[in-house]
Amino acid sequence: MLPFTVTHSDRDSAARVAELATPHGTVHTPAFMPVGTAGTVKGMAGWELERLAPEMVLANTYHLLLRPGVEKIEEMGGIHRLMAWPGPILTDSGGYQVFSLAARRRLDDDGVTFHSHLDGSVHRLTPENVVETQSRYGVDVAMVLDECLPYPVELGSARESVSRSIAWARRGLDRAERLREASDGWRGGVFAIQQGSVDEDLRRQCSEELIGHDFDGFAIGGLAVGEPSAVLHEAVAMAAPMLPASKPRYLMGVGYPEDLVHAVACGVDLFDCVLPTRSARTGKIFTSTGEINIKNARFADDLRPLDEACGCPTCASYSRAALRHLYVAREVTSVVLLTVHNLTFFLGLMRGAREAIMAGHYGRFRQRIDGIRNQLPRSQGSVTTAR
Repeated sequence: MLPFTVTHSDRDSAARVAELATPHGTVHTPAFMPVGTAGTVKGMAGWELERLAPEMVLANTYHLLLRPGVEKIEEMGGIHRLMAWPGPILTDSGGYQVFSLAARRRLDDDGVTFHSHLDGSVHRLTPENVVETQSRYGVDVAMVLDECLPYPVELGSARESVSRSIAWARRGLDRAERLREASDGWRGGVFAIQQGSVDEDLRRQCSEELIGHDFDGFAIGGLAVGEPSAVLHEAVAMAAPMLPASKPRYLMGVGYPEDLVHAVACGVDLFDCVLPTRSARTGKIFTSTGEINIKNARFADDLRPLDEACGCPTCASYSRAALRHLYVAREVTSVVLLTVHNLTFFLGLMRGAREAIMAGHYGRFRQRIDGIRNQLPRSQGSVTTAR
């Protein structure tokens, strides 16, 4: 079991500050996990990621299984050596790929058969072997295999999917418990995943079935798959209180700053999203005064840093004009520099949330973030991410 301790609670919302103890260090929450799908946070060397000091990072079981493979990762010394990252690591089980690679998979009650998007080779994921694979990687937190549904989805399909995900979660936990019973066994934790689309009854049924088992934490899955942002917020407010307050709550694949501060107010502790790194690769930058796109010609003569309130190495050394030049010239360096800034912004957002909760003014903190974001245009759909 991974000890989880709530140290501070907000008086006006469900927001809280907590500590999750893992084999590779303590995770201070609320926390945002940068996504390193294939064993690296894109654009970040291990030492640079260590300088940014995220509480935990995320990798993906399915993608690592395809390349370089579990045996090769073991030969390298485990996932921490592969990533050159000494801190806590959480791995997604491949459940999101059940959704995102639907054309390449065959689903049944015992698991999922995939045709690799790399070479067409066939791979079988079951509730048992995905947990065993994650344990062989040496991760700190393993996710159970689940079925991530699209939005919208028919109620009958959602009901069948929830039953399947519950059964898979139990089977995954059974395998994890046997692995941890060995004297030299794996010491990581296992999180279950609440599913049910945006249906309150299904979310409640799934939660009630899962919380009777000794999972180390619980995730809210199946959101940020194209639903409008208002629906996302309503679903998080509905789903989070259904999960035990004594365990960490993890909202998978979300998202924009206003999504994060809303979910924190609902009692969510952990987040991941490709948004900061993917946005950097397209020139989209998050700042304390809103978003900018470095490709815009108006930045060609702008000698200010990306964000005058930011202390990241990029803002300390480069002007907007210089960064625009590097980006337009297609210099790889520009992506690295923009990624450093965006990750600094998201990690700082969560650090600010923790400080605000501890100081007793999370409401004002959230209002400030929402005020900045409300000045910006946003598409009607939530961001769809590769978890």
